[in-house]
Amino acid sequence: MLRKEPAREGRPPAKRIVVNDAGVIDLPYLVLTLILLAIGLVMLFSASFPSAYHDFDGNSAAIFLRQAVFALVGLGVMYAVSRVPYTWYMKFSGPIYLSAVVLLVAVFLFGLVGGGAKRWLNLGIFSFQPSEIAKVALIIFVSAVMTRRRERIKSDSTFFVCFCALGLIAFLLIIEPHFSATIIVCVLCFVMLLIGGASRKWICIIGGTGAALILMLILSGGYTSDRLSAWTDPFSYASDEGYQVVQSLYSIGSGGWLGLGFGMSRQKYQYLPEEHNDYIFAIICEELGFVGAILILVLFTLLILRGFWIAIHCRDRFSMLMASGLTTLLALQIIFNIAVVTNSLPSTGISLPLFSYGGTAVIMQLAQTGMMLNISRSITQSPK
Repeated sequence: MLRKEPAREGRPPAKRIVVNDAGVIDLPYLVLTLILLAIGLVMLFSASFPSAYHDFDGNSAAIFLRQAVFALVGLGVMYAVSRVPYTWYMKFSGPIYLSAVVLLVAVFLFGLVGGGAKRWLNLGIFSFQPSEIAKVALIIFVSAVMTRRRERIKSDSTFFVCFCALGLIAFLLIIEPHFSATIIVCVLCFVMLLIGGASRKWICIIGGTGAALILMLILSGGYTSDRLSAWTDPFSYASDEGYQVVQSLYSIGSGGWLGLGFGMSRQKYQYLPEEHNDYIFAIICEELGFVGAILILVLFTLLILRGFWIAIHCRDRFSMLMASGLTTLLALQIIFNIAVVTNSLPSTGISLPLFSYGGTAVIMQLAQTGMMLNISRSITQSPK
């Protein structure tokens, strides 16, 4: 905010920038995030110590300690990002998007192969998933396009730019292959176009294209159709493709109302694969029971609702679209993960935010929190 200093010795008053009237961050959003992160770390320790003991020469806390380090780094990133004005993202939306595309191309050329897919880039001291960065980059780019073209929001050219941006990232994700991330970015873009007021005709087109793409992936066989078969009848494939789903359902069912107690899961002892990663919610159900799982879902729901509250109260179009996109991304990842764990959807490989093991995921999730906190500052900021 610009204020005038008193005149001195006949000089004209000078202008200076006052920074102490900047808005404050949204405390409920921050507190909910920190509570979920803390619970996530505790549950990850419980879920991971058998695998850590087996994989790290008797060090039961190895996986937990690594995740704790990632979380500390993520908190630092969250603070740093929360100090970056969100308007910066609009200004550099093009370079941010192109950087994400370059990283996805680098995965195709130099990525690490794991689990039948090439999704990781190895930088020597650490490896990461560019797809996590690409999701946020797409949100920023689409938000910027729909803000700059507000007067032409229903035009064909606006849709074409958004559709091409989505199509390029979706194509690069498909060839990894990372079908779950592809579906998420398609749904995410669909929701953002809907919120932004794009032409219903084009919204229907992108929705139909996304549905056709999903059907094509299913009918193409191999990687996806095997998972579909295991989803429709997991117990017929209990020793093969359906093994993970069956063990997950056993884990959820054995928890009952109140659970077996913290640390008392049986399925985490080399029965349930990815018990500290994509399927950690099954361990939560087993140890904390239906009541504990519902309480965690309530916390997630409150976080999502608070995110949309921030979006609704934004003072400008770009921050509203960006906050809506970030909150929608969080909601989609939670819904997809829990749907997979409960066999409501085929296995997708989507982690549970703030709970599942993974450095890239937790750092990016906390970075997104930082973006939301910076956007929330503008709500309480003094008028300029």
